[in-house]
Amino acid sequence: MTKKEKQQVAEICRILNETYGTDYKCYLNHENAWQLLIATMLSAQCTDARVNIVTKDLFVKYPTLQAFADADIKELEKDIYSTGFYKNKAKNIIGCAKKLISEYGGEVPSDIESLTKLDGVGRKTANVIRGNIYHEPSIVVDTHVKRISRLLGLTDSDDPVKIEHELMEKLPKEQWILYNIQIITLGRTICIARRPKCAECALNRVCPSANVTE
Repeated sequence: MTKKEKQQVAEICRILNETYGTDYKCYLNHENAWQLLIATMLSAQCTDARVNIVTKDLFVKYPTLQAFADADIKELEKDIYSTGFYKNKAKNIIGCAKKLISEYGGEVPSDIESLTKLDGVGRKTANVIRGNIYHEPSIVVDTHVKRISRLLGLTDSDDPVKIEHELMEKLPKEQWILYNIQIITLGRTICIARRPKCAECALNRVCPSANVTE
């Protein structure tokens, strides 16, 4: 990075920390690693709020990994129907639960290679687990992070894996997990895809895409 780019990144991080704080938070309700894993799998193409409504009853009905491994797929499909793509999600959840029990003794692994070998687990889901459960610095490229990182000029790629690596190169390691949390909050409240509120955004002075009228 050039000196100017480094200064811009440092200013972005400073503003995000000042505006949104530096507390770690997870928007998906969970009590342990496997619950977060399943909740994250359900969150694909679905809001966290909807997932939390579903998992409130789901984790009561299926209180253990073994219960998910033994689940009737048609019944599980009905239980998670409202999260969308329920057929694939049900198949992957059961397969994932079985593999966690048979290969990992019921424990959710912490390394990305093992995580991404689980049914239905890609890099995004794996990094959610690594960041929230194991506090391993990681970048989760969801739709908000992808879109807003492009607007900020931190990447020009559409490939989530490439964006992940570019952000890891540009952002200080201690900012990785916080950046995820902060940008998701920004994307849900201010930098909304169809109606961005640039004039209200704390980053408008450093964002090359800002449309602010003085």
